Amino acid sequence: MTFSICAHEAYETPDGDSHHRFGVAVTTRLPGVGALCPFVSDRGAVATQSLVNVELGDRGLAYVEDGLAVDDALEALLNADEGAPQRQLHGVDREGTFAFTGAECVERSGHLERDNFTVAGNMLTGEDVLEAAAANYAANAVHETTDPATGPEAVRDDAETDPLAKRLIDALAAGDLEGGDKREELSVQSAAVVVETTERHDWEPAYNDLRIDASETPIADLRETYDLAMAGYESTLARYSDAFEADSLESVDN
Repeated sequence: MTFSICAHEAYETPDGDSHHRFGVAVTTRLPGVGALCPFVSDRGAVATQSLVNVELGDRGLAYVEDGLAVDDALEALLNADEGAPQRQLHGVDREGTFAFTGAECVERSGHLERDNFTVAGNMLTGEDVLEAAAANYAANAVHETTDPATGPEAVRDDAETDPLAKRLIDALAAGDLEGGDKREELSVQSAAVVVETTERHDWEPAYNDLRIDASETPIADLRETYDLAMAGYESTLARYSDAFEADSLESVDN
């Protein structure tokens, strides 16, 4: 049905504040994937797929927000789920990762766990889909650095760091170039990207929550929508900068 990526990044803003961000990007050869599979907050990210059980994503993320480790949260939910052999479930939190592919998932299913991100898919043309998505994200990820004396440090964002949403879309595109979902007879497809961060903005970026619910070219459409949302966000900031600086949006025309 699907292939997806969940990611966590620790980063530092130019003014020295430390933050975390989480995201999911997902695509499938069915409509409306954004309504079913991705679950994201400023504490973690979860994707539920194959024979989808939305409750696994919803409750799993709630458990993470309550302080349970992502592996403990998702493992506990799967243990209580009679349909677990047909599920695919993966996710990240600030400390670790979790990925599961049930024994009864359809052929060409699998997952990868890497530092701070996971990739999973089913009904794929081959394993190269997941490897390509993972390699693309890893090449562009913001990684923590580790000092033996002080431990991990967040990497500072700079002007050349693309937003996580864009980099997750790029990872989907890389997987799709390797074949993606093998069901070529299904032309109506969908894709979505969702990102949350502990950093608060005067105006939350619209490009962090985007869905293409029905299209024959969902990843290309998602990328185009991202570009438009980014342009609109930057235009909004430029037009209403005085209102943001005054910590008031009363003068903003909706």
